[in-house]
Amino acid sequence: MTDDINKTEIATDTLPHSKPKPKRESLLLNLAMNIAIPTLILTKLSEDDRLGPTNALILALAFPLIYGIRDFIQNKRFNIFSAIGFISVLLTGGISLLKLDTEYLIIKEAAVPGLIGLIALGSALTQKPLVRFFIYNEDVFNVQKIISAVKHYNKEIEFEQSLRSATFMIAGSFFLSSLLNYLLAKWILISPTGTAAANAEIGKMNALSIPVIAIPSTIVLGAAIFYVFYKIKKLTHLTLEELVHLPEQSSEKNTEEK
Repeated sequence: MTDDINKTEIATDTLPHSKPKPKRESLLLNLAMNIAIPTLILTKLSEDDRLGPTNALILALAFPLIYGIRDFIQNKRFNIFSAIGFISVLLTGGISLLKLDTEYLIIKEAAVPGLIGLIALGSALTQKPLVRFFIYNEDVFNVQKIISAVKHYNKEIEFEQSLRSATFMIAGSFFLSSLLNYLLAKWILISPTGTAAANAEIGKMNALSIPVIAIPSTIVLGAAIFYVFYKIKKLTHLTLEELVHLPEQSSEKNTEEK
């Protein structure tokens, strides 16, 4: 009976805070618009008989730039993927246009995920660890109910520690990606930059990056997701159905209460 009362109190605590949230974009759409499509443009359209290196670079840069501006206008927030995608494309195109040594391109391939890893690592020391963006957000969790439950059981410190630990795991997944990126680039990128052969090698590397890089990194990220679910469930004593954010069910309950 006491648990039922407590859960009722936790549920009612969330009602005053309910308000419409800006729609969160798909992570896959973010990656496609900011990294995948610009990279394909650079590798497939940079030859002189197509767009040429300069025009291909301009078109590739347009995707993360326009997408980032659109996201900021719609949701009033800075899109970190657009910024990183823009920098990544700019570096790739710039290295090719200037015909710098291939080693710079190899370092750049490792630097992008490494940069995200450093951002995640730094965020773990702040009030907003990056796990709140990747995993613990209102698209997945019933955040207000979880916050109320954490306060009810006086588990604020343990809760914040679990989010930081998960953020360290996310950082680890990007550092792993950085290492694998470097090794893959070192193996494949051998032609001088700014040549058709170099562009073809970049395309081959991007194709191989899915099984070689994405799968191991996804396994680490999946472990982080499991850890977050496990720790939150343990600290809040909520069921899985109560943890997960279900907008349709919430609206139905509110309608019945009215």
